[in-house]
Amino acid sequence: MTLYDHIYGCLLGGACGDALGAPVEFLKLEEITARYGSQGILDFDAAYGVTGAITDDTQMTLFTVDGLIRAAIRMSEKGIGHPPAVVHHAYKRWLVTQDQPFEQLSSDDELDGWLIREKRLWTRRAPGNTCLSALRESRSFGSAANNNSKGCGTVMRDASFGFFAVDNPHHAFSLAMETARTTHGHPSAAFSSGALAAIIAFVAQGEPLPHAVEQALSILQSEHDAREVQDALRHAAQLSSATDWRDRLSELGEGWVAEEALAIAVLCALAAEDPREAIIAAVNHSGDSDSTGAIAGNVVGALHGPRSLPTAWVERVELGDVIETLARDFAAIIEGRYETETFWDRYPGW
Repeated sequence: MTLYDHIYGCLLGGACGDALGAPVEFLKLEEITARYGSQGILDFDAAYGVTGAITDDTQMTLFTVDGLIRAAIRMSEKGIGHPPAVVHHAYKRWLVTQDQPFEQLSSDDELDGWLIREKRLWTRRAPGNTCLSALRESRSFGSAANNNSKGCGTVMRDASFGFFAVDNPHHAFSLAMETARTTHGHPSAAFSSGALAAIIAFVAQGEPLPHAVEQALSILQSEHDAREVQDALRHAAQLSSATDWRDRLSELGEGWVAEEALAIAVLCALAAEDPREAIIAAVNHSGDSDSTGAIAGNVVGALHGPRSLPTAWVERVELGDVIETLARDFAAIIEGRYETETFWDRYPGW
């Protein structure tokens, strides 16, 4: 697969998992099966008045990619730049879409680039309170949040760091960790983001998923305060060989916090026979279904590419055109295949 295939598959898979889980995000498993049958939800249903609707998970993922493209352009053209600060700035732009109506958008230079002017992103889809409050309170780009939250609002948005530093998974790990700290202060939130970024980087290098997970565990092992995430990820790897792994998702938690969401997603990605099965399993549990679905979709999409995802999902997932454009531009930036003037206008490097 090409780098573009890995990136597009990751972003598209994440959006599909997000959309599949959105209608059942706040339901217990018994409620899901009562509504959709014994196998749970198997296809898109309406959420927020839209069939195939994405949530804040995909919204923030898209702004992460926007920020990483800007950071790459800045470093390439100016020789300076701090990716976590540039991505933090992107999250501040996302915050505007949550706090005011699109009609108030002006030609303010603070809100530049093309993504912020995509009207379909200006809608509230159950954004995380921690992300909202941390972004409202931050006063400088790249500064750490003043809280002790380990909610999954970091790991559900950060897979793309694995492509930004695809040649150096350790660096991807560090960048994702530092960016996670701009909204969530607990070490497990940062280490979960770092672990996902490392897994994605290893997968994009062509490593099998079990080896990518082991490599991420090796990185975590050398980090102080990473035991909680390491234990959750190792438990997921162990459960993946069990024949009843679907019935044991609850052993990993409900996914509301970062290490649980990562572990549930990784278990489903490791154990399922194909991407569709992995994503379906990741949303059918009593917990944060859209986030665990999004993360599982990130992993299997990066591993198997966009053509491995169900056509019926790909054709109906919200903002599919935006996802494809960002994936194409992100791949072009990483591979150095871009025209400076055009890209700087679309992704001003700050």
